[in-house]
Amino acid sequence: MTAGGAESITALIRAWTDGDQTALERLTPLVYEELRRTARRYMRNERLGHTLQTTALVHEAYLHLMGGKDAGWHDRAHFFAAAAQIMRRILVDLARAHGAQKRGGGLEHIDHSAGFNPDEIPAPGTDRSIELVALDDALMRLEKIDGRKAKVVELRFFGGLSVEETATALKLSPQSVMRDWRLARAWLARELRA
Repeated sequence: MTAGGAESITALIRAWTDGDQTALERLTPLVYEELRRTARRYMRNERLGHTLQTTALVHEAYLHLMGGKDAGWHDRAHFFAAAAQIMRRILVDLARAHGAQKRGGGLEHIDHSAGFNPDEIPAPGTDRSIELVALDDALMRLEKIDGRKAKVVELRFFGGLSVEETATALKLSPQSVMRDWRLARAWLARELRA
């Protein structure tokens, strides 16, 4: 997204939260396409026909976001940070449900000794959904230790935000985001192997 596009989204978000309904009409196609790109990233390596399709993930996240007019989005980065949280919850909830259905309740232990690819999100509704649940559990543990690093992972991994966008959302320098991203990925990989 260009800087002008980001400014446009920010201006439209502010106008919408101030009550301008025409701003919502102009905002919708812009944020919808961004959400679709993020959702496609989640689904790019998955087989056809798994339980969650890209469009369904986008619609679910979009309904949550657009139902939250009172959330007072500050700008594009804030909006997409919220989208990352919502998509994370949707994906993890579906992965937990899939694990419970497939195994008659409760998720089984998975061996992560082979390593976890922090650049590829396992989709819910697949055999790899257990990895997504394990990642979410590890991310919650990281939140207790270092909330900022956990937020960087959430925005970059689940939200698909760039280093610069993450820096803007968290009011950090891009260098701090990259340092947190590297350290958090190493910490999560170690946790998932333990």
